[in-house]
Amino acid sequence: MSKQIQAIRGMNDILPEHSRRWQYLEGVIRQVVASYGYEEIRMPVVEQTDLFKRSIGEVTDIVEKEMYTFEDRNGDSLTLRPEGTASCVRAGNEHGLLYNQQQRLWYMGPMFRHERPQKGRYRQFHQVGVEVFGLQGPDIDAELIVMTARLWRQLGLSEHLTLELNSLASNAARAEYKSALTEYLRGHYDVLDEDSQRRLESNPLRILDSKNPAMAEMLSQAPKLSEYWDDESREHFTGLCARLDAAGIEYRHNERLVRGLDYYNRTVFEWVTDSLGAQGTVCAGGRYDGLVEQLGGKGTPAVGFAMGLERLVLMLEQLDNVELPQAVDIYVSAMGDAAELPAAKIAERLRDDFPTLRVMQHCGGGNFKKQLKRADKSGAEVAVILGEEEVANQMVSIKYLRADKPQASVSWEQLNQVITTFIK
Repeated sequence: MSKQIQAIRGMNDILPEHSRRWQYLEGVIRQVVASYGYEEIRMPVVEQTDLFKRSIGEVTDIVEKEMYTFEDRNGDSLTLRPEGTASCVRAGNEHGLLYNQQQRLWYMGPMFRHERPQKGRYRQFHQVGVEVFGLQGPDIDAELIVMTARLWRQLGLSEHLTLELNSLASNAARAEYKSALTEYLRGHYDVLDEDSQRRLESNPLRILDSKNPAMAEMLSQAPKLSEYWDDESREHFTGLCARLDAAGIEYRHNERLVRGLDYYNRTVFEWVTDSLGAQGTVCAGGRYDGLVEQLGGKGTPAVGFAMGLERLVLMLEQLDNVELPQAVDIYVSAMGDAAELPAAKIAERLRDDFPTLRVMQHCGGGNFKKQLKRADKSGAEVAVILGEEEVANQMVSIKYLRADKPQASVSWEQLNQVITTFIK
């Protein structure tokens, strides 16, 4: 017997028993972003490698260690997308969507990073991204955060998530701060772990994000970025906080929040939870005003966020406070050859007349007991049963599978009326 082929480690199947929770989550997200007037954009999962090197930064962990990169038959270097923002900017530049325009866009799909799989962190994972172009004030930053807060309310997650907020200021202010931080860290070189020592010259801001407890006290005494903010960045951050206060959204100013990608400036934020262990960030984003120009477009202000669907699904599973719909509402059964065609017609009529209902027709034959067992296993609320006698009299039997109601017989004409009552 041939060896069974299995999925690649860290790239997981989503089985039918779990997909309904995914569908529920995706449906709520689609409804929320649409309610704010955002439009969907879909990008390919494979891009030129240079796109991510130029946007994310060549000295980041993603580019150095985690990207799935390969040469195609033409010798071009291609990469499975590790994040969506760069792809969205590339698409906007390529199709003339960005310069002197305002765009509110969103996307959903798989991303790929070669890292050690663990709970909430996978090699193929799924994100929803929201990107706004052409608006530079704190009002749009606030809108994105208010939108995510609305999503948490609708998912029942608000009490389990905390908003952390910071500003990376302008490029000039950040460069000045980076020099001061580097000098401070050099004075504590012996306290730095190996990873931080490697980052000291190339990306010292990322050291602030270290979770190493041995470095916590030293980092708490490091220079604060807010001490280097320029006036415009301070005004922008103050305006954002005022709008969040007005919306009743609580937040914590986290001076060490820097984000892992090179393209951010000014606003950065994260929604974090303590219910997922080490993988506590479920949504993160910020402003990246220089990225469009960096990728070949004309200067365009931009801001956005991404959220990890696997981590949100994990939270929904742990809380178990969402009543998910069953895969089937009505199960149509035919007893005997003479009932099969009429049962198929009734099933199709129900789908025509009640397009929101999920109607499953029994296939494969079997006796009455076997068919009822399958009807019950499907999760359906009712079974619509046709036997030869029902066909002769143009009747159906309705058996309630979840409610304590007696089985009833109704005519084919009355069936829709009964189903309407069932829907209500």
